[in-house]
Amino acid sequence: MMPVIGFIDSHKVAEGQTLLEIARVYGLGYNQMVLYHPEIDPWLPETGTSIDIPSKWILPPTVYEEVVINIPEMRLYRFFKEHDMVRTYPIGIGREGFDTPITVARVVEIIENPSWTVPPAAWEKYGKKLIPPGPDNPLGEYWVGLTADGVGIHGTNFPWGIGRRVSHGCIRLYPEHAKQFHKEVEKGTIVEILYEPVKVGVRGNLVFLEVHPDIYGRIPDMESHVWSIIGRMGIGDMVDPKIVRQSVASPKGVPVRINRES
Repeated sequence: MMPVIGFIDSHKVAEGQTLLEIARVYGLGYNQMVLYHPEIDPWLPETGTSIDIPSKWILPPTVYEEVVINIPEMRLYRFFKEHDMVRTYPIGIGREGFDTPITVARVVEIIENPSWTVPPAAWEKYGKKLIPPGPDNPLGEYWVGLTADGVGIHGTNFPWGIGRRVSHGCIRLYPEHAKQFHKEVEKGTIVEILYEPVKVGVRGNLVFLEVHPDIYGRIPDMESHVWSIIGRMGIGDMVDPKIVRQSVASPKGVPVRINRES
């Protein structure tokens, strides 16, 4: 059973701050803030308002415990098995028509200040086939190439795209996270790219459910999908069906306690 990590923090909105700026301060993506706070205008949150910061997660399923990318939550997890530690980063993913692939890959190259070979679909937009290192390079300052064809993990010159569907299939990180991540991996590191909008975790005797939108439309019946996971874990008698239905109907992208009341 996957553990629950992190906690719900709080933040007082400063004058002129947007939810995007606040998200970056706390290592979150745009998607996490607007999903958790649908009632707040992301561009004009009220100055002085105290808002919750959803920095709490259930760890994703993993076979190798090295790097796991979960597309529906737009998040990357870097496992450090030798230290029993996990570091997690928000990501930007493939936009419509350029879905980030579901695969198990390995790191094959790690490049600082990369050039970008522009894909044919973007030639007209950029007006060139190669963009050298620099502020106009969408790859940012760091590139981690994978065995998955044409897919890598990299920085960005547009940080407000983190937590959004913005790329041609690659995984984007905030510049500061790309710098850190490129120090954490080496050639041969295994990268599991998953598509799992539902995670169930346990902390002590408590059971938590974390539901994300099915952004690529791959889950025909989300509630049935939730119950199939709970069933495989053998904890159905601990779970309140009403809370499950509520979590599926209004996903918040954070762990919600789903225990039956004793």
